[in-house]
Amino acid sequence: MTHLRKLRTTSVLKWVFSNFSQNQLSSSKSRVWSTGYALVSQNTRLYRTKRVVQCEKSEIFDHSEADNGVRIPGAVKKEAQAALLEYFYSTRNLQFLDAENMSRNSPLFLGRLLKRINNEAEVGRSIARFLCYHPINEFEPFLESLGLKPSEYVTLLPRDLMYLTDARLLLENYYVLCGYGFARQKIGKIYKEATEVFYSDVEILVSKLRAYEKLSLSQSTLVKLFISSPYLLIGNVNADFVEVLEKIRSFGFETGWIEGNLVEGNAYNWSHMLGVLHLFNEMGLTKEQLAEMLGQHPDILFEDSGNRAILLVVLLLKFGSSMNQIGSMFMQFPQTQVGKFVSNLRRFFVVLNEIEMEVLDIGDFVRSHTLLVGSSSLKKANSLLTNLCVGKKRLCSYIQENPHELKNLVLGAKVKPLPSLDQNLESKLQKNKFLLDLGYVEDSNEMKAALKVFRGKGGELQERFDIIMSYGLDREKVCEMVKVSPQILNQTKNVIQTKIDLLVKELGYPISALWVFPSYLNYTVERVKLRVSMYDWLKAQGAADPMLALSTIIASSESAFFKQYVNRHPNGPQVWQDLKEKLVPILN
Repeated sequence: MTHLRKLRTTSVLKWVFSNFSQNQLSSSKSRVWSTGYALVSQNTRLYRTKRVVQCEKSEIFDHSEADNGVRIPGAVKKEAQAALLEYFYSTRNLQFLDAENMSRNSPLFLGRLLKRINNEAEVGRSIARFLCYHPINEFEPFLESLGLKPSEYVTLLPRDLMYLTDARLLLENYYVLCGYGFARQKIGKIYKEATEVFYSDVEILVSKLRAYEKLSLSQSTLVKLFISSPYLLIGNVNADFVEVLEKIRSFGFETGWIEGNLVEGNAYNWSHMLGVLHLFNEMGLTKEQLAEMLGQHPDILFEDSGNRAILLVVLLLKFGSSMNQIGSMFMQFPQTQVGKFVSNLRRFFVVLNEIEMEVLDIGDFVRSHTLLVGSSSLKKANSLLTNLCVGKKRLCSYIQENPHELKNLVLGAKVKPLPSLDQNLESKLQKNKFLLDLGYVEDSNEMKAALKVFRGKGGELQERFDIIMSYGLDREKVCEMVKVSPQILNQTKNVIQTKIDLLVKELGYPISALWVFPSYLNYTVERVKLRVSMYDWLKAQGAADPMLALSTIIASSESAFFKQYVNRHPNGPQVWQDLKEKLVPILN
């Protein structure tokens, strides 16, 4: 773990690392996380001009937002808004909807205006009189009514202009957006991030909207899209967005799927999202696998434009995982937001670093239990040491020997002290006795290796062994099963019983099938039900060998199973998808 394992150089990986810190994990525990892994972000201003105030009388309005917390009495506010509406509509000849929107949705401007009025008894008349002699910069209430704060629009105010009616192109483009379905208070974000759109010929904006419509996108989708990514309105139709759209459609998703996953207020970088999709291709994921993954976890692509997923990839690479391992991990991703998963992973590393676990051991643990680590928000190191009543060395050993106990050490969980060392010694003696009874030779290399594999106390291992025997298998056969696949005893007896009941009582296999294929117990109930149900359907259609071994059905990878069996029948892929939709909700 002192250095990244060698990776094949690809353009995709270069793209990944160009967006993140190049710092590698150090063998020094005090510095191994000190540099952090932060996204590289740039706030590029597309169009800005410094404001040059030409009219001295308009300078009475500063751009402080301190008035935001000042409450204006309802009656005063209503009268002031009415006076502003009358001024904008009757005196300045603005369209009624514009005048109304500006008077109702510019509270900071209104608050500053009221500070200039001395006669509180006749607010409306005082404002009307004030405005007759003190011209205002109409772009201030206008831009505020579009959803911008003074601090956001101060650098966007047009030069040498005070009256909206003098900005013909601005108003024409603004009306096009309003007519298209953009909410007035959302247009400010577009003005802020793509200002040049409002100062180009209106036909350019219209043609751009039409060009995106040719991609078979609805107006509601485009409205949500442009508000989240205003830069798409600049220049030609964005090539990165088009490629992402084509890929998403090739996965079988409708364009409405994109709209449904755009979160209001979030910004999206379609170039980064395209890079994420290319990266998953580099991991070896097929189109079908990508469709399955994104269907269950769209946040992998949409959360922070996929940058959280990229950060996760970078962290796992630094822990020594291969690209294939990372791709497999994403295919089994839990019901956790990617950002939360990354946070849990980093939190876990900090805790283990603080209890002084060896860096190489941390890397091994993370690679072996990535999904478990990412799904668990571990308590702080001091809390664990205090609540468990242990020292750092014992806590390291406890976590390594009992990885599934992590779910009991998370935030909010009540943690009980660990048994005394005498109790631990008794458990070890029981485990030794259990292994000797299985036929291991004491102090042999095989027995030492077995002690590392088996998880749990000696008494628990015996209970799990007895559960398997209770189904009618000879002791010698169960011993042989455990030696072939020792991990089967690392599950609770209830889980073992559930899986055997599924095999024998529900699926109708003889108990001898378990002896032939003991690793069956290592697979999830969901996987077994899905594979066997699909196989039964294929047999009924005459599209599969009726004598396939259980290991062939269960153990093959999903891509291999899909290619070799599901695709044998033209309706196979659809039946496979239907079974997934039917079984997954039940099993979850």
